[in-house]
Amino acid sequence: MTRENERTRIHELDVVRGFALCGIMLVNTWQHTTDRLGPHPKLAVDWAVENLLQSRFYPIFSFLFGISLVLFLRSAGSAWPLVRRLVVLAAFGFLHSRINPGEVLLPYAAFGLVVLLPASYLPRVVVLALGVVGTGVAVWLGGGFVLVPGLFLLGMAAMEYRPSPRLAVPVFAVSLVLGAGLTALWIYMWLHPQYLFTAVYPAAGLASALAYVTGLLLLLRTRLRGALHAVLAPLGRMALTNYLVSTPVILAALPLLTADPTRLYGIALGVLTLAAQIVFSHWWLSRYRYGPLEWVWRCLTWGALIRNKVET
Repeated sequence: MTRENERTRIHELDVVRGFALCGIMLVNTWQHTTDRLGPHPKLAVDWAVENLLQSRFYPIFSFLFGISLVLFLRSAGSAWPLVRRLVVLAAFGFLHSRINPGEVLLPYAAFGLVVLLPASYLPRVVVLALGVVGTGVAVWLGGGFVLVPGLFLLGMAAMEYRPSPRLAVPVFAVSLVLGAGLTALWIYMWLHPQYLFTAVYPAAGLASALAYVTGLLLLLRTRLRGALHAVLAPLGRMALTNYLVSTPVILAALPLLTADPTRLYGIALGVLTLAAQIVFSHWWLSRYRYGPLEWVWRCLTWGALIRNKVET
């Protein structure tokens, strides 16, 4: 693979990461609102979020995390910088969990240390097999955080095997049909609890996530590439900063969100917050190499003050 192709792949990862962050922001806003409301009748917005967004975007982030580990190991040259990187991430996650219990950074760091680090010493075929088995078992158990280790490993394996771009079209077609079918099946089961099988929901989420990602990659081959990159790549490059900053925004708005009987204010808040983050990320990255918290993360990982200002 040429250096140009390598750079293209990395830029595409930024776009996909930014896309995933958009979905996570909308889901987190909705979840915080519905958790505060307690038991409540389902509205159309609830059905839409549950069956089009929820469990569709954190698998993308988990998969990308595995890819990022391989990229970091290649640049670092040894495992110790990765250990420090994950420990710092765990510290971010611990602090974030003080205001947002159930957040993902602390589990990501823990799984990274326990699963990804040892897996980096295994043959890629073993990593792939463990990823497939781990993800399959997690789906059978009903999904949730147990999906993360398997998706980490699948991300690692994908980076090592580098699937051909020509697979994007058939994978998109198959995953779109499968995701739509499983989602429809889940809705039917939800309405008829005697047939409920919990593995269907995480399976629908994974198939839909794959359709979303491959669909986005196909759009990046069209004239929309420039616009998608301009909007989503800065958001993805500053994913840590944007993810952590979104939590206090959501918490501060909760009194307004829970008072809204339509729950559309939550969607509006998510869209407005993302728009502000896109503008800010673009502005920041035109002046600095890394996002604010990304820079702190890098400095603590390497134990040195890293130059961040873009030279003009």
